[in-house]
Amino acid sequence: MKTISILKVAIVTVTLALFASCKSTKNVVTTAPVAPRSMELQETLNKVLGNQQTAKFITSKIKFQVKVGNQDMTLTGNLKMKRDDVIRLQLMAFGFVEAARLEFTKDYVLIMDRINKQYLKASYEQLDFLRQSGLNFYSLQALFWNELFQPGQSALTPELMNKFETTEEGGDVIIALEQDKLSYRWLAENVGGLIHMSNIAYNDKYRGKSQLYWNYADFKELGAKQFPNKNEVTFTTPKTEVKINMTLNYIGNDDDWETRTTVSAKYKEVTVDDILRRFMAL
Repeated sequence: MKTISILKVAIVTVTLALFASCKSTKNVVTTAPVAPRSMELQETLNKVLGNQQTAKFITSKIKFQVKVGNQDMTLTGNLKMKRDDVIRLQLMAFGFVEAARLEFTKDYVLIMDRINKQYLKASYEQLDFLRQSGLNFYSLQALFWNELFQPGQSALTPELMNKFETTEEGGDVIIALEQDKLSYRWLAENVGGLIHMSNIAYNDKYRGKSQLYWNYADFKELGAKQFPNKNEVTFTTPKTEVKINMTLNYIGNDDDWETRTTVSAKYKEVTVDDILRRFMAL
């Protein structure tokens, strides 16, 4: 019973990590002009882009750890991704029972709580923070795939690339983008161009600062490219900190799976407010 109780906490906190900041103010997104960069920094930026995966599918077994406060839960599961189409996380209890499923498509986010037979489904437009910050499916995909992204866009173009600011710091390069109250940072190797950290920060003088840190490590060959096998994600708000560690194993390019989940009529649809109430009752 204790395992099931902690597992419920894990499902709720993962959901909150995704939507805890979905009440933001509405702002016009503007990008500050960027000074011309040196040829060396432009070369590093080109290396970062050159590291993007060419595979259409990436699949892997996954070890998933979530921490919030004094709660700490480790699960196993599967990560399945199809480029420009879907990202799916399946979390298992006891090693063989699917407890939760998180599915991101271009049109909606689906979170299924298998234990309580409940689900949450919402479009990106329904989630204020994601909409106002320009974070869409393609932004989330870039975080999972260890890539740069331009908020609100589906792909990077030479014109969009010119909006990034680059500065050298030791043996690394900081790639930055400022948009009103939002800032985006990536830390990449100067030599190889591998991205080791992504950071998204939202500053609000009334609500405080919310940040997402995504650290990448343990790069191994996947096809002709390198891909991180360890992901450490930290989401902080003035009141909450959620840490998620994802370790990938047996990475491959399996394409024999359904890319959309059909929700059974036995499941009850809930809202973010329902999940918040459950969280407060824990």
